[in-house]
Amino acid sequence: MSSGYSSLEEDAEDFFFTARTSFFRRAPQGKPRSGQQDVEKEKETHSYLSKEEIKEKVHKYNLAVTDKLKMTLNSNGIYTGFIKVQMELCRSPQTSPNSGKLSPSSNGCMNTLHISSTNTVGEVIEALLKKFLVTESPAKFALYKRCHREDQVYACKLSDREHPLYLRLVAGPRTDTLSFVLREHEIGEWEAFSLPELQNFLRILDKEEDEQLQNLRGRYAAYRHKLEEALREVWKPD
Repeated sequence: MSSGYSSLEEDAEDFFFTARTSFFRRAPQGKPRSGQQDVEKEKETHSYLSKEEIKEKVHKYNLAVTDKLKMTLNSNGIYTGFIKVQMELCRSPQTSPNSGKLSPSSNGCMNTLHISSTNTVGEVIEALLKKFLVTESPAKFALYKRCHREDQVYACKLSDREHPLYLRLVAGPRTDTLSFVLREHEIGEWEAFSLPELQNFLRILDKEEDEQLQNLRGRYAAYRHKLEEALREVWKPD
């Protein structure tokens, strides 16, 4: 039985991913990802730090690592490394039939992902859901960063465009300083559902409304019939 911890050796193809693979949704046909797009994404990722600052931080990060999960800085300025994400879901999400996978709703289930500095929060969420063959929309989930400061714990929801590995690099390797948590999206009751799902809900409500109206009409028809019978008995001539 699985312990709930996804090792790096399991399902390597859908466990490891970088921004240059086709792991996530592809560009529309006829509009392939160009090298210029990659450069722009790279610039967006590294707008926080200069190349020298990144090099220095990666070096310091690796010196502080105690679990051998070090970062690697490539010649193009993109760096790769590992993040650990804890699953804290209130309910068991819908999974693909016959998946044979452990439900990520197991409290405390920790997953280690090897990612690139260009990977976004949205891509990390998709990777986790794909890992467990979860069929629900990624919009129903959110990635949080958990920070520890002066004996206080703070949780902050990350936007889909933020880069988890950059946050990991800046915070250092200690998970008691910064950790990542996957939770159900804390948004409005209906906002997490897709348009087809909402339309299906309306169809169900319409059907239930019709059934209730038919039942109500039947009840009143029965009452009317009994009342008419009672009136006929009262006014029946002797």
